[in-house]
Amino acid sequence: MNPPLFLLGTHQPGWLATLGVPLFVSDRRLRGYRTLPRATAPWACDSGGFTELAQYGAWTTTPGEYVTRLRRYHQEIGHLLWAAPQDWMCEPFVISGGRAGPLRFAGTGLSIGEHQRRTVANYAQLREAASDLPIIPVVQGWARDDYLRCLDLYQSMLHLDLTTMPLVGLGSVCRRQATGQAGAIIGALHTAGLTRLHGFGFKTLGLISHGHLLTSADSMAWSLDARRKPPLPGCRGHRNCANCPRYATTWRTRLLTTIAGTHQPPTLFDDLEHAA
Repeated sequence: MNPPLFLLGTHQPGWLATLGVPLFVSDRRLRGYRTLPRATAPWACDSGGFTELAQYGAWTTTPGEYVTRLRRYHQEIGHLLWAAPQDWMCEPFVISGGRAGPLRFAGTGLSIGEHQRRTVANYAQLREAASDLPIIPVVQGWARDDYLRCLDLYQSMLHLDLTTMPLVGLGSVCRRQATGQAGAIIGALHTAGLTRLHGFGFKTLGLISHGHLLTSADSMAWSLDARRKPPLPGCRGHRNCANCPRYATTWRTRLLTTIAGTHQPPTLFDDLEHAA
């Protein structure tokens, strides 16, 4: 079984033009650019939903606004693999509000079922408005059976069989990505026939544990890791390496080496990078 394609998360859009590795960049970071970087490697666009719901408890960006920006990214940046929809995460703190570590959440006050319904409805809106853009669906939930119900919801609302899709995002798992609970969710989806999954926010332990069940994954864990440490030897001009391309690529190389030892080569990453 091959390791998943790994997308290095970054809040530095300029790296699209300079780093030369697959990246995961948020719409929230790109939207203010008058002149966009031209990508030198494949990348995927995050919708920024986690931040949006954390701050406002709702989406303030309309589907039309998001599609307009995605079309610009697709044309001007190029090499866009896919974009996330404006989905609704189902973590308890996203729904009920409060704190999760240093982050404060406004809370949506809605149910998991309503978050799932809105996730599916948004994908329908985006697909209708931009069938030419590579926007992927996302399954949302909290408990294992929630995800299976979300799978059914795409079928009942849109007559869409997600098992036929080239890639489906797996939402609300990043904070438990290395746990048995995450493994049970992924395993249940595989049993249901949904095997081409993108794991949002999967870090080293999660990829070692469950990477063989994922098609792709992303992480910005390198930045938090760097924030807690002094700069790398030879790095000057910054207090830490939280925005340092050298640190990011070193971390990425170490991660790929680690997960390559737990899976069989060749990797999807190598195939895609060589084709770019």
